[in-house]
This record gives sequence, structure tokens and C-alpha cells, in this order.
Amino acid sequence: MLKGQNRFTLLFFIPLAIFLIDVSRVQAAGVSQEMFTVNNTWMLVATFLVFIMHLGFATLEAGLTRAKNTTNILFKNTAIVAIGLLTYALVGFGLMYPGDFNGFIGLAGVGISVPPGDAGLIGYADGAYTYYTDFIFQAMFAATAATIVSGAVAERVKLGSFLIFSTIYVAFVYPIVGSWKWGGGWLDKMGFYDFAGSTLVHSVGGWAALAGVLILGPRFGKYVNGKIKPILGHNLPLATIGVFLLWLGWFGFNGGSVLSADPGLVSLVFVTTTLAAAAGVIAAMLTSWMVQKKPDLTMILNGSLAGLVGITASADSVSVTSSIIIGAVAGVMVVYSVMFFDKIKIDDPVGALSVHLVCGIWGTLAVGIFSTNPEHSLVVQLVGVLAYGVFCFPAAYGLFFMIKKTIGIRVSEEEERRGLDFSEHGMDAYSGFQITDL
Repeated sequence: MLKGQNRFTLLFFIPLAIFLIDVSRVQAAGVSQEMFTVNNTWMLVATFLVFIMHLGFATLEAGLTRAKNTTNILFKNTAIVAIGLLTYALVGFGLMYPGDFNGFIGLAGVGISVPPGDAGLIGYADGAYTYYTDFIFQAMFAATAATIVSGAVAERVKLGSFLIFSTIYVAFVYPIVGSWKWGGGWLDKMGFYDFAGSTLVHSVGGWAALAGVLILGPRFGKYVNGKIKPILGHNLPLATIGVFLLWLGWFGFNGGSVLSADPGLVSLVFVTTTLAAAAGVIAAMLTSWMVQKKPDLTMILNGSLAGLVGITASADSVSVTSSIIIGAVAGVMVVYSVMFFDKIKIDDPVGALSVHLVCGIWGTLAVGIFSTNPEHSLVVQLVGVLAYGVFCFPAAYGLFFMIKKTIGIRVSEEEERRGLDFSEHGMDAYSGFQITDL
């Protein structure tokens, strides 16, 4: 046993030694241990806010489609999260952040490989967050692109075919194009800017959604004798809950993209994000009221999302007034866009093309118009928009086309009329209730 004096020496010097080691780590990282903890904690809070967005997508899509397809919608949105996380862990993270590469495509490695010791902790990202936090935050974004596609192709796509497409698209296409900007690739070097993903997430998903809708064609009964027949969603309260969940999650989506707990910048992003959403609601309300002669709830729901998508590229680099303008323009655009796609017989049950593709493009271009950073250029932003469209649309179209020619992509007319809940899953979302929306 240790004598009293020796015991006192150990009790005093061991904590002192640990403290001195921690101090040396802090000095090496250039940030205090307290600030490192605050930064990392905020990033993890932002991560679970982004995770909540997937519940928002699920409830919004379910509410805006027919009751007989609810189980199918919920199944897809649950599976997409799992697919996104696992594929990003396997290969996506390494493709998106390959380090030194040719600017177009590179691979840092397969799987997650945390740097040893402090290099993966306080020494990672200048003490803003850990390696694992970086991975899990970015992984939550990965599944969002496929979720966007889910809503656009709803009510007629084969479940297995959609899951195969989602796996390939999220595993390879999303991280490769993501590396062009966020991974330090050729667009980043050119000066292209997309703060949190108006293009890198939303338009990437929107281009894939457009390809899927074109390959699938419209739902049966949507366009009859040259006329548009509305197919109404079965649960607008559920859709409204979904939008509020998405609005809530966007505080993490944009706020977490600050990549630290910087109080001034996070606060600014919160304000620009939510004011753009509010402006999108009001603009969509006034536009739909004037054009359709009645105030349309689905239009203001999509108006809020349009404002959120629109501000996502520039939330940290525009004034409060500019954020309101960006959101308002998006709110007007989404109404006319939904009507335009319907007019040319492109059937999008939830308005995903209008919200994510059209307003994603607008938000990206708005950086070059409204940004307070003089280095941001409208021409460069346009180059970025075109580059993502030229790559993502053909890639998605090719994937959907190959799936169509091999295992098929669309359910039969009988299965569609009966509902995907029964034909694909053999179960009802509302057991015990009579479903009449055949």
C-alpha cells in the first residue's frame, strides 16, 4: 500500500499532468478546450436537426399523395436514410472529400478511417469538430438527394427499382459532384459558392427527380383527353406537419453548415433562413390567390420550402433584406413552376421539381446577385448550375433507363390503381378504414 505522502503526491501530480497535456493539445489546435466542445456539440445538434428533416419529407410526401400509397411512401423514406448512411460510410465520404485530387474525381479511401489521437479530435478541422462529427453531419445530407426523388416518382414506381437507383445515385453521383465544390474540386477553385446545398443537395436531387419523372410518365388518370385532372393528397394536416418539421430541421441544415458555433454567423444564418421561408409563404399565398382565385394550402407549404431552398446557397453571405427578396422570388416561382410542369404533362405529385430543382437553381444564381462577398460572381454561379445539370441529369436518366430495360421501373396499371401499399407491401397504412381514392 502507498504511504500517505506518496498517495498525496500521486493524487496531486496525475491530474496536473493530465491538465498540462490537455493544455498542450489546446495550444497545438489553436482553440480552447471549452470552445472545441461547444463547436462540436453544436455540430451534433445540427446533425440531429437534419435527421428530423427526413421525418418531415416522409410526412409531407405521405400527406400530398393518396392514402393507398402511404405505407409505400413511409417505407421508401425510411429505407433511404439507411441507404444514405451506409453508402456514405462505405464509399461516399471518401469520394466527396478525397483530399488532393484532379478536381473532378478522387477517392481518399473506402470506409471510415479516423485519424489517430488528437488528429481526429481537437486537431481535426482546427478544433471546430471531430472527424466522426464531420462524417455523421455530412452523411445526413447524402440521403436528402434521394428523398427528393422519392416524392416526384411517388405512386407508380417499383419499390425495388427505386431503392437500386437510390443506392447507386447516393453512393457515387452525389459525392462525386459534391467534391467539385465542398471537396475542393474544380468548381471550388473557380470560385463557385454554395453555402449549404441549393445546388449540391437540392438541384442534384431535382435533376434526378426530373429524369425519373420523364422515364416513368404520369400517373394513370392525371391527364385525360388533354385536360389536367387533379389528384388530391389525402392528408393535408400530415403534409403541414411535414413542412414544419422541415422548417425546423433547416436550422440545422443551414446553421450547421457554418461548421462551427460562431455566434455571429450562426445567428445571421438562422435569421436569413427563417425570413426567406416566411417570405416564400407570403409570396406563394398572394400569387396562388391571384392566379387560382382561391388561397391554396399546398402552394404556401411549398412556398415555405421554396424560400428555404432558395436561401440555402447564400444564407451566410447576404443581408437580411436580400434574404427576404430571395425567399419571396422563390415563393412566386414555385407557384408558376408547379402550374408549368402540369401544363406540359410532367406529373410531380408533391412539387419536388419546382421546390428543389427550380428554386435550387434560383438560389444558386442569387448568390451572384445578392452576396456581400465581392468575389462571388453570377457568371461562375451559372457555370456551376450548368455543370451539375449536364452531369446529374444524364447520369440519373441513364440509371433509370437501364433499370427500366432490365427489371422494369413502373408497376402495372392494375397495381397502381389498387395502390402500392397492397401491391408492393401487402398491408394498409390505415387498417380498419375504407380507402376510397382508387
